[in-house]
Amino acid sequence: MAVADLPDIIHELDRSLTSIEVVVDPDSKKVEIAKLEEESAAPDLWNDQANAQRVTSRLSRLQSEVERVEDLRQRLDDVQVLLELAAEEGDRDSAAEAEHEVSVLKGEIEALEVRTLLGGEYDERDALVTIRSEAGGVDAADFAAMLLRMYERWAERHGYPIEVYDVSYAEEAGIKSATFTVKSPYAYGTLSVEQGTHRLVRISPFDNQGRRQTSFAGVEVLPVVEETDHIDVPETDIRVDVFRSSGPGGQSVNTTDSAVRITHLPTGLVVSCQNEKSQIQNKAAALRVLQARLLEKARQDREAEMNALKSAGNSWGSQMRSYVLHPYQMVKDLRTNYETGNTDAVFDGDIDAFIDAGIRWRQRDDAA
Repeated sequence: MAVADLPDIIHELDRSLTSIEVVVDPDSKKVEIAKLEEESAAPDLWNDQANAQRVTSRLSRLQSEVERVEDLRQRLDDVQVLLELAAEEGDRDSAAEAEHEVSVLKGEIEALEVRTLLGGEYDERDALVTIRSEAGGVDAADFAAMLLRMYERWAERHGYPIEVYDVSYAEEAGIKSATFTVKSPYAYGTLSVEQGTHRLVRISPFDNQGRRQTSFAGVEVLPVVEETDHIDVPETDIRVDVFRSSGPGGQSVNTTDSAVRITHLPTGLVVSCQNEKSQIQNKAAALRVLQARLLEKARQDREAEMNALKSAGNSWGSQMRSYVLHPYQMVKDLRTNYETGNTDAVFDGDIDAFIDAGIRWRQRDDAA
């Protein structure tokens, strides 16, 4: 990025930020913030905990959105002034500082621009993610564990809390499945583009002949159910089984029958939770997972009725990304064609470029 190009870059960033401000509409959000602040100050707010959580969560989310846009606008205005002063006084240090700030602003504005594309019904919610090993035996189970770590590292990079509901370990290595939530505004909208079948090609560490192995793992992403969703799950529609929690060993393994498996009889959906300390907590967590899956099933049924599902590329089970470690190293998204040769960084959670490309691809696909 040359200093001479900075005025044009700043002009383009100003245009992008203006478009974002139109979508975010800080003024209307400030009106809602004032109303929510009044509600949150009510002395009886926490008499209704579900409503209190809704109010405080919505208030925090709106304040964060407005502050982020206003902060970017202020910084963009400031860097423009800094660049003008640097040009007038021939100050190279100030010009270098402006160049660095423009580079940082460019990344942040582009990231926020992607966020404005998340306007789906449930995009603002936390994400409920399930990873399952598929074809490929022990390599697939190991691959599923690699993906679990990848998403955990991605969340850690962004400071997003994760709550693990259930991990089913494979016999030799890796996992059969894992279910967890990512708790962050727009986590569902962001991670929903990760849904599909992921493919790994490598020399298998479990093959004593050192042969190349292809294995598959599936990623399912659902919006977390909220109190206002009213997903009824009558007790007569479920079967609850308890069992002993399992794990790879060690003192942390639960030795009581506190793990819970719930079968939804009308649909055949099965969910389990074993990571909480008590059977009651595990049942409550498993019910939340079941409700999320029923909510997603209802959404899919509505889409099918309206024939709104335009692309098979959004469906569960569609192959969407390849991770090749042999004979060359490359991770490639098969929908967007975005690729990188830095496979280590990807497995360490550096997947933002893939997610951003996926969101933009989905926006173009939906508009087609």
